[in-house]
Amino acid sequence: MKRKTIKNQVKVSGIGLHKGKEVKMVLKPASQKNGIVFKRMDISDKDNIVKVNYKNLFDLERGTNVQNKDGVKIHTIEHFMSALSVCGITDILVEIEGNEMPILDGSSAQFVEKIKSAGILELEEEIEPLVITEPIIFSDEKSGKYVLALPYDGFKISYTIDFKHTFLKSEYFEIEVNLENYEKNIASCRTFAFDYEIEFLKKNNLALGGSLKNAIVIGKDGPLNDSGLRFENEFVRHKILDIIGDLYVLGTPIKAHIIAIKAGHFVNAKLTEMIAKKFGM
Repeated sequence: MKRKTIKNQVKVSGIGLHKGKEVKMVLKPASQKNGIVFKRMDISDKDNIVKVNYKNLFDLERGTNVQNKDGVKIHTIEHFMSALSVCGITDILVEIEGNEMPILDGSSAQFVEKIKSAGILELEEEIEPLVITEPIIFSDEKSGKYVLALPYDGFKISYTIDFKHTFLKSEYFEIEVNLENYEKNIASCRTFAFDYEIEFLKKNNLALGGSLKNAIVIGKDGPLNDSGLRFENEFVRHKILDIIGDLYVLGTPIKAHIIAIKAGHFVNAKLTEMIAKKFGM
């Protein structure tokens, strides 16, 4: 398959979920082998280039974040990375004013729309997917969190969530990942939080931009959002959206069946690191 970038630049703006700041950014075409690169336009006294690489990940409890050697950061990239993955974009420059991606409606649907509106351009250079030929497993037995990559001629994800909650308990979903399936079943699924978490998050300077417009807030008896859910099992579908983005920190498509149980950004990153090291990245 060919490396790909976008044909035309396109603007995106909105509030950052955790920092609560207005963010403006421009997606720009990039040359092959550029990879996925952020340029902090609001910084001039430090290295303002932040490359997406598993070695640059940090603080993965509530999102996927990257930083450079000078500590210049980009927070909450997972939804954007998920959209890049399914659109096959391997090379792009993101000029951004701020340290966090805009959350938009809490899903990746608008990122996919922006990328498609910019057009997708094939580059000359080929890119080979990472083909998983033997099981790669990360487990945290104490918390019951597991994620593994199995050999598979394609890209499939099977995901199970399990919460001790009066409304949200266990959900399972499996999908063959391609753009058509993703747009139909995954892209519009929103991030979520429990109502009892909100005060703690805000006290820790997280979810400062969160609202019922960009997240599902789950109360004792169900979502507090007037519009309800977009799918009956929207929660596990969003977890699939996240793990696609987290795996794409590799910057390369993979051929594997990914099985995740109660995983999250930290656990996903551990699998990403194991895959990267397996392939000498």
